[in-house]
Amino acid sequence: MSEIKPFLRRVQIRNYKSIADCDVRLGAFTLLVGRNGAGKSNFLDAIRFVAESLQTSLDHAMKTRGGIEEVRRRSTGHPNSFRIALELVLPDDRVGEYVFEVSARKNRGFTVKREELSLENRTGREIGFVVEDGFVKTFNGNGGATGGLFPAEKAEKYQYPPASSDRLYLVTAAGFPEIRPVYDALAAMGFYNLNPQEIRELQSPDPGDLLRRDGSNLAGVIGRLTDERPELKSRMQQYLKLIVPDIEDFGRAALGPSETVKFSQAVKGAKKPWQFYASSMSDGTLRALGVLVSVMQLAADSKPMRFAGIEEPETALHPAASGALIDALREAAEHTQVVITTHSPDLLDRFDPETDTLLVVEARAGTTIIDEPDSASAETIKDHLLSAGDLLRKDQLVPRSAQQLVLSELAPAP
Repeated sequence: MSEIKPFLRRVQIRNYKSIADCDVRLGAFTLLVGRNGAGKSNFLDAIRFVAESLQTSLDHAMKTRGGIEEVRRRSTGHPNSFRIALELVLPDDRVGEYVFEVSARKNRGFTVKREELSLENRTGREIGFVVEDGFVKTFNGNGGATGGLFPAEKAEKYQYPPASSDRLYLVTAAGFPEIRPVYDALAAMGFYNLNPQEIRELQSPDPGDLLRRDGSNLAGVIGRLTDERPELKSRMQQYLKLIVPDIEDFGRAALGPSETVKFSQAVKGAKKPWQFYASSMSDGTLRALGVLVSVMQLAADSKPMRFAGIEEPETALHPAASGALIDALREAAEHTQVVITTHSPDLLDRFDPETDTLLVVEARAGTTIIDEPDSASAETIKDHLLSAGDLLRKDQLVPRSAQQLVLSELAPAP
């Protein structure tokens, strides 16, 4: 696990919702821990904002969040813009950084103030683009005009399309083979807040290419995995039995023109497992299966999902299932970077500082602080004096930058 290179290795967020300024490093498996309302979801939403802006449009991503007035941070300083920067590592080990800043207009609209991509090409030179106030500049390591995106001797045949003030230029630049992998990986990031009620409902037949955010096409995805990746489906079955011991198997079942998930469950006194549809299953069972599918669904594909963000995967599960859940997420992190939000001490009892990354989230005066644990907490966990879960129970798990802020406030005035 320690040798696995995460897709997103550094995330910087400024003035996005409750986050004033955040600069953190992620691992292959990262846990964001904090109380309800601390801002954990806003961190994942900032990254999801990038994916949605590329999948659909910047305007659509903004509107689904209520417009820029709801996205940019509200404070006495009245920030006019927000900024997101992602440092990433592609499967071929090329390293890059993608950054954009969006500003509010007086008419309640918005404009892309600056957008930049810098990326190593396959010969080690830097390629990419800068878009600033509608002007597009491409570059390579020595500032040449071609930007390393195509042979210099053919540069006159290529014309860069103009930028638009309300769209991300990466969508356009993805037409160049050297840049396309960045677009594909960012646009394909997955984010899950599984809804058991949606999973219980009868679902329209679905090819099951990718699990939806709420799990509403779970039956279709399970059907695809059963047909195309039976070894993955079998692995999920093994983990689900560890999390929910009575569950023997699961699969897709047709019900008239619709489909659902069917479970085989051991029942005391019965010689054979009984069959139950999703409509009869507990929230915990449905969420557990959804979590397993979300992180393992593309494990055997040539282009797996590079990032999966999951909201509180432990919800509605018995605390005894935490160990199996963490083991499943760690295994998934061998092929897909996994970031979860949680406020469960039982889940944090399984945190391993040797393989996992822990970020603590705290709200102070309406502002979200996200950082590594303070030095005292980190040493306590590393030396196995207390678990991260123990510290959370004692309310002693705080972000490093928050602890530094407290110390500065307590220091005597000069």
